[in-house]
Amino acid sequence: MALFKEHGFPVIDLGIARDNVDALVAKLKYGLEMVDVLVSSGGVSMGEKDLLKPVLKEHFSAELHYGRVFMKPGLPNTFATVTNERNKRLVFGLPGNPVSAAVSANLFVIPALRKMSGHENPFQTTIKVKVLSTIQLDPRPEYQRVGLKWSPDSTVPTAEVTGYQISSRLLSMTCANGLLVLPPRTANQTQVNAGEIVDCIVIGRFSSGIILIC
Repeated sequence: MALFKEHGFPVIDLGIARDNVDALVAKLKYGLEMVDVLVSSGGVSMGEKDLLKPVLKEHFSAELHYGRVFMKPGLPNTFATVTNERNKRLVFGLPGNPVSAAVSANLFVIPALRKMSGHENPFQTTIKVKVLSTIQLDPRPEYQRVGLKWSPDSTVPTAEVTGYQISSRLLSMTCANGLLVLPPRTANQTQVNAGEIVDCIVIGRFSSGIILIC
């Protein structure tokens, strides 16, 4: 919610839904009457208690546009629309893991909200940056959290990974002001070397001093 408020979007906290069908139906029904875009976290993977997708389809006749995204972090992601006689509501089901949810919100939800608000370019700014350390690539496209610094004597900003990049480590996200856009690993490319230039999505303010590594 803090992320959406930071971008100027009003937020209604709908609370926590228990992991059962009746509770989730009631929470979604109330939420869809209150908001234009409903954002949830959790319940979108493959477990017994991951009920969001079947509940949306069976109880709200939702159109499911995607249920998984080939990326890291954020593989279990859902986007659906719920239409009635009056309007259409957007539903983003983000992963329950906090880092995966934050990355997914920056990649999918914020651009959608900006588009709906009339922004000419809804996507957050992408710039070229120089990585300060060698990074091993993953089989999936990956968005690593980095600290960005742009010194007056540099032609491009530098990017330093914010510590361990496991998706359960929220500190890697709270210390980041950029998402490094890394390609999937191939037979010809298994890593990005220190000093290489890559794309980075800016998600926070730049630092003019020492990069904070968490």
